[in-house]
Amino acid sequence: MDVVIVESPAKAKTINKYLGGNYKVIASYGHVRDLPPKDGSVRPDEDFEMSWEVQKPSQKRLNEIAQAVKSADGLVLATDPDREGEAISWHVLEVLRQKKAIGKKPVSRVVFNAITKKAVLDAMANPRMIDEPLVDAYLARRALDYLVGFTLSPVLWRKLPGARSAGRVQSVALRLVCDRESEIERFKPEEYWQIAARLATPRGDEFTARLTAFDGDKLQRLSISNGDRASQIRAMLESASYRVESVEAKPTRRNPGPPFTTSTLQQAASAKLGFSASRTMQVAQKLYEGVDIGGETAGLITYMRTDGVQIAPEAIEDARKAIGDGFGGRYVPDKPRHYATKAKNAQEAHEAIRPTEFGRSPKDVERYLDRDQARLYDLIWKRTIASQMAAAEIERTTVEIVASGNGLSAALRASGSVVKFDGFLAAYVDHRDDSKAQDAGEDEDDSARLPEIRAKEDLDKRAVDASQHFTEPPPRFSEASLIKRMEELGIGRPSTYAATLQTLQDREYIVHEKRKLLPEAKGRLVTAFLHNFFERYVEYDFTADLEEKLDRISAGELSWKDVLREFWRDFSSHVDGTKELRVSDVLDALNEELAPLVFPPREDGSDPRVCPRCGTGQLSLKLGKFGAFVGCSNYPECGFTKQLGTSLSADAAGDGADDGPKELGTDPETGEPVTLRSGRFGPYVQRGEGKEAARTSVPKGWEVSSIDLEKALRLLSLPRTVGAHPEDGEPIVANLGRYGPYVQHQKTYANVEAVEDLFEIGLNRAVTLIAEKREKGGKGRGTPAAIATLGEHPAFGGEITVRDGRFGPYVNVAKINATLPKGKDPASVTLEEAIQLLNERAEKTGKKPAKKASSTTKKPTSKAKAADGKADGKTASTAKKASPAKGKAAAAKSKSAAGKAESAEAETVPWDAD
Repeated sequence: MDVVIVESPAKAKTINKYLGGNYKVIASYGHVRDLPPKDGSVRPDEDFEMSWEVQKPSQKRLNEIAQAVKSADGLVLATDPDREGEAISWHVLEVLRQKKAIGKKPVSRVVFNAITKKAVLDAMANPRMIDEPLVDAYLARRALDYLVGFTLSPVLWRKLPGARSAGRVQSVALRLVCDRESEIERFKPEEYWQIAARLATPRGDEFTARLTAFDGDKLQRLSISNGDRASQIRAMLESASYRVESVEAKPTRRNPGPPFTTSTLQQAASAKLGFSASRTMQVAQKLYEGVDIGGETAGLITYMRTDGVQIAPEAIEDARKAIGDGFGGRYVPDKPRHYATKAKNAQEAHEAIRPTEFGRSPKDVERYLDRDQARLYDLIWKRTIASQMAAAEIERTTVEIVASGNGLSAALRASGSVVKFDGFLAAYVDHRDDSKAQDAGEDEDDSARLPEIRAKEDLDKRAVDASQHFTEPPPRFSEASLIKRMEELGIGRPSTYAATLQTLQDREYIVHEKRKLLPEAKGRLVTAFLHNFFERYVEYDFTADLEEKLDRISAGELSWKDVLREFWRDFSSHVDGTKELRVSDVLDALNEELAPLVFPPREDGSDPRVCPRCGTGQLSLKLGKFGAFVGCSNYPECGFTKQLGTSLSADAAGDGADDGPKELGTDPETGEPVTLRSGRFGPYVQRGEGKEAARTSVPKGWEVSSIDLEKALRLLSLPRTVGAHPEDGEPIVANLGRYGPYVQHQKTYANVEAVEDLFEIGLNRAVTLIAEKREKGGKGRGTPAAIATLGEHPAFGGEITVRDGRFGPYVNVAKINATLPKGKDPASVTLEEAIQLLNERAEKTGKKPAKKASSTTKKPTSKAKAADGKADGKTASTAKKASPAKGKAAAAKSKSAAGKAESAEAETVPWDAD
């Protein structure tokens, strides 16, 4: 019997059915080792040697795997077919060798792009060895993320208090969002006018034509720049006569787009289904791993982390057959369609995302799937089927019209199109109005059908309309458009996008509002700092070039350590050069770069940097224990301060205090007043008065101005009992915690996608979320991982660590915990201060551990902990405080127990400094 290692338990069950009793399939639950958050995990001075630590939850699984391998005939590593999957196989094999469980047993590596019986059996028949260049690329990426994240972040903590972290790809993605916001702030709208005439043929059919030229001058979009000019032209057209100059009908063909890659699937799911990138990948993971289809468990789609657009020849034939059977022979093109990706640095190592069997139409499998799965499968199936269908045949008609009167002439144009043969558009027949236009790139103006219009005939004027417009700034990024831009620039990889965006939101660098990404003040400060003092490392080309080198390592063209040496030589010396950087220099640079944010223009046109309270001081950025704020230079005589991004309308008496409760209405059930208030921790709603009043914070991402009585009552209705768990009858509760929405059953807390879901989530969905969380090993909050290790206690002998607990930061040695003084920055705690606090705590509690010969403090793991009801969903990234001069920073890349998923190549980010 051979032991087969896969990543998830869901896959293990399915694959074991395919392989039969001669194999034992065991799940690794994703990565089993990681770089521990301590000095020396990556050692540049020792040619980038790396130390690995087995995660505590993985230790038991590895022991089980080792035990099974010892009694097996051989080992088959069948983790996912990408760089992270190759790395997991490598880690498992290294651990088994250390445990001496392998011996001389044969070891092979197999990969399958889909979890179907045929794909699995074909893979088992074609084993190979571990791809060493692919592992080298993983090691290089992991080391780079470690060194950048935990060498650069301590610089941020010292020079920009309140900043949390800086990562290799994360910082560049944040810069994209911040640069777009700066463009919007600098944008100055321009006025322009559009003129159109409503005309009618001699047969009475009406249509609209737009003005394209006047008095011999061709008109561009901004040519008519004021109302006076528009009125003159309109007056001429009101009295003009109209004649058709020409009518041209030109047949065109519109070809389908390629099947989905990871990024295009995330973009389409965002635009059409409203899914976030992480939600898309979670649903796609389940479709890939397999669902029960009438008693048979099968994967419905191929592997969902890919930047390739090609499809296997046998799959193309399967698609062509399904098209002929479902749509007719005319919809099958003469030759199969083949696609090549245009994305920068695309690897094309795998197929595009496609159905494993085209004969399984969305309607056939809908009853076996939940709503999200069915909608995403429908999207994938239709896009892939359309990609192999015949072109749509469209007749586009352009009508040129001449208007003349009062010695002047003007030209107008009307255009429209008619679909003569729908071709691939037939795949989208269920949602023609939006999907057809979006997938085909159809222009709204050209989609209208024109009536019969003949050349040289006169037309009647029905109306002339002149409309005023203003140019608009570039739109803020949505998740979909940011992913598209990152892909175009070659920044990151498909598996990094969702995790990178989530990290930026977790760090409170960006906020997701009305499906748009807005930079928070903290995020703009970090970006401005990096742009001024580490510009090279947040340049788009630099990051893309580094990605290209990682791809060349995968291809065996570059040595991974050569790439690290070249990078580290320049990067470490640059970090060393910031030692002498003064905080005043940082503030001067940020004041200038962030002027629109920090000193917004005033309505009266006065100098925005003059203090509104004392009238003589100059406003400037200040750095405090809770981050940056704006303050007066006359402090302490003038105590004016304001938070970044808030109004400066406060006068000399203003200090940022709120204007008091805002009445929203009365609760119809209790008769108590409901108010909107502002407190120390932000806005909240309250029902009633006094200590017994019910209160709930306004969720992050909700605009305070949008809170009305209905929304307030919904918030105050929490916690909400969803129902009784079918296994034990205990209640499942939906609630809003400090770090987001969640459902709870006993001591298990599971994240919910959006706050709105709390009011609608049903029992089936809640039970599923709870079960998935338990499968991943999430059972509440554990001991917080160490933020920093300060040294050994002279009396107690254990290592002193700094940790961020549920009730605030504290120092720890052995079993003694001492809370840091209020306002004390954890990053600034010294060994001497920690010893004093611990000694005082020991005296007070009577706990005095016996001195040990050496430190036995347990090494903290980098596993993210699921918070309890008050802190649910918080990812605790941790790292040890490090010296950038020596280049030894601590990494704490957070991984879920269920596997790599989106966190596989996520940014390495350290602890939350504030």
